[in-house]
Amino acid sequence: MRNISDIIETYLKKVIQSSNSDVIEIKRSEIADRFECVPSQINYVINTRFTVEKGYIVESKRGGGGYIRIMRIRPKSKSELLDELMLLTGNQLTQQASLDYTVRLYEEGLISDREQRLMSKIMHRDILSIPLPMRDQLRAKIFKELLMTLKIHDI
Repeated sequence: MRNISDIIETYLKKVIQSSNSDVIEIKRSEIADRFECVPSQINYVINTRFTVEKGYIVESKRGGGGYIRIMRIRPKSKSELLDELMLLTGNQLTQQASLDYTVRLYEEGLISDREQRLMSKIMHRDILSIPLPMRDQLRAKIFKELLMTLKIHDI
């Protein structure tokens, strides 16, 4: 059985997908009422499931007329997405960010499900069993090489 966070995430993604502009504005309290949960649960979902790594920008305005705006970032091309991910990767890359990036590559159609699982496995801390921060630095180098390979050979 899926948990409430998964259900809320799926709902919000469907709302974004059905919008013509990849932008939605929601009221946290209305979504919380809809799913019979506390508003902080909505915050948790938005803060963990709608991140830049996953291809979203979130803005919020507090107060009585407040809202949360979620915008889906759509790259103009596959090459642009790969360049963006290389830039975001920097010199260190956490395991969670690498997982988010590989899911995004899959969702954008740049890699297959199998390739996504392989890349995620390569990035796992059990495979890169060296101390931090060297592990995150090595993960970043490996990930950038994978992105360059995709850019050179598939685009």
